[in-house]
Amino acid sequence: MTNTNNCEHWLIFSDDWGRHPSSCQYLTRQLLDRIEVTWVNTIGMRPPRVDRATFDRVLGKLYQAAKLKTRIVDADKDDRRPRVVSPWMWPWFKRGWDRTWNRWLLRTQLRHLLSHGPRPSIALTTIPIVADLIGQLPVDRWVYYCVDDFSQWPGLDQNTMGRMEECVIRRTDTLIAASISLRDRLHRLGRHAELCTHGVDLEAWQVPGTVTFRWPHPIAGPTALFWGVIDRRLDTPLLSHLATRYPELSIVLVGPTQQPDPALRSLPNVHFLPPVDIRQLSAMAQSADCLIMPYVKTPLTYAMQPLKLKEYLATGRPAVVRRLPSTAPWSEACDVIDTAEELVQAIRYRIEHGISAEQLNARQKLTEESWQHKADDFYRMVRHGA
Repeated sequence: MTNTNNCEHWLIFSDDWGRHPSSCQYLTRQLLDRIEVTWVNTIGMRPPRVDRATFDRVLGKLYQAAKLKTRIVDADKDDRRPRVVSPWMWPWFKRGWDRTWNRWLLRTQLRHLLSHGPRPSIALTTIPIVADLIGQLPVDRWVYYCVDDFSQWPGLDQNTMGRMEECVIRRTDTLIAASISLRDRLHRLGRHAELCTHGVDLEAWQVPGTVTFRWPHPIAGPTALFWGVIDRRLDTPLLSHLATRYPELSIVLVGPTQQPDPALRSLPNVHFLPPVDIRQLSAMAQSADCLIMPYVKTPLTYAMQPLKLKEYLATGRPAVVRRLPSTAPWSEACDVIDTAEELVQAIRYRIEHGISAEQLNARQKLTEESWQHKADDFYRMVRHGA
């Protein structure tokens, strides 16, 4: 854990530290030389299911919770990590007693934990499931860092998450949004919000990965690569049209699966690969002929700010993405498409001709989008609300 003499201490509720990349984790890493952080891994927002993924997730949470007394769950090679804790939680939130039980569990465990260290001045959350904890902990202020519209997320109890998020929006002191769409939504709900869009680690993506990567059999021929969570946000008809019209193309989807459309697996030239670390992903990107972001057009995708967009652009590889509020500002740096046939034509063209000098030049503004720059802005926004 990074030690600092700075007395400022933040308590952060978010996705599990180190499990998947997230903007909150990137920002926190950049701020560890200024603040102390206690990072609270939470149970997740999806209702438990009787399947292998849920079983593996439960085992992981039990292991983490068993280490609560040691406080530190994992370590990073560069030692840039906060103090990470995984308190016991009840995995349901729909009924009133579910929420009451969770509030008691979290309040009891965290009050005890915080009594043995510096008192946090700020509690920050990226998730709505801690709505009932606001006002229950010894902190000066609460901050909501809004990264998605959870009332629209597939696989969640959307009504419950929507109600809990409304409570968070209403009761937190400072709000920061990750996209213009999210900021505008918070404004419509009667709250002012600052805007802090996602950054990118240029060094990690601009230099070809040091890990040599070879596509596994049967992936061959030209390749179109997507990475990220594979779920219902992917446009199955769009990918089906691409697979049919461009049968020699291997469409590679890399990342964790969260109940994607089963029809995707029936397409012969669509390949699923498990999550890999950033070095391997960088090597994959350099080996791919084109990077794609084939999202559907829904209220959820209109609100989101995909981390992968700026990562795609930083690789120097051709990129073809769906037109969304988050992608439109970068239309000069990549190919932005609306229809399935435009997707096919753009991929064919980029595989034949490569990325243009104009697109590469438009990507130069990524130098202003580093995580360090974003962390400076984020810190100012949080402190400005003090």
